[in-house]
Amino acid sequence: MTVGIMQPYFLPYIGYWQLLAAVDRFVIYDNIQYTKKGWINRNRFLRDGRDVYFTVPLKKASDYLNVVERQLADDFDRDQLLRTWSAAYRRAPHVGDVMPVLERIVRAPIGNLFEYVQHSIAEMASFLDIRTPMVVSSTVPIDHTLRAEQKVLALCDALGADRYLNPIGGVDLYSAAAFAAASVKLEFLRPRPREYTQLEHPFVPNLSIVDVLMFNSKATVAEMLSEADVIAAV
Repeated sequence: MTVGIMQPYFLPYIGYWQLLAAVDRFVIYDNIQYTKKGWINRNRFLRDGRDVYFTVPLKKASDYLNVVERQLADDFDRDQLLRTWSAAYRRAPHVGDVMPVLERIVRAPIGNLFEYVQHSIAEMASFLDIRTPMVVSSTVPIDHTLRAEQKVLALCDALGADRYLNPIGGVDLYSAAAFAAASVKLEFLRPRPREYTQLEHPFVPNLSIVDVLMFNSKATVAEMLSEADVIAAV
């Protein structure tokens, strides 16, 4: 069984969804420290030919809290975020197909950061016809004081995984020897870049799945989900 393990990201780039589609079980970390400059509650979209950030604002809290301990800001204007996307992509060919799922995601009456992002992943996965079972990390019976590679190996062992697939960006984070010693095959997923038309603007890569869906049909996106190469660890 192949397992993927990731932080919960809000409407991330297509590589995240390629990983989700490529594994047999997908673990989402809830008991991991929130990072301000990561992708947990923000991503990039296209506005007037330039990449800009959208962000889900959070209540002020300690920088040392886990994702599951953070809350959305009371003044988060959900409709404003939807209006921002609607205006930015008003001329995109698939805006009418995509806005309903974004409305279900953004307007979800959830105040907890992890639960909100988890819901967004489940909604988008359903929209993309990805059926991979998802597991919340804290529900897996392991020693949750473990960190980094040791925690990944413990999760793989508890779930009965014999293969661990990670995004190519994490190639320097893990030891092939350590995984081999645990009888787990370590591999990395490298997306194959595909350019698509973003109206009259020069192509801007690696934007949120929002951008991908606005400019590509669901059938095309389904093809894109499989456009990645599996690289064995060395």
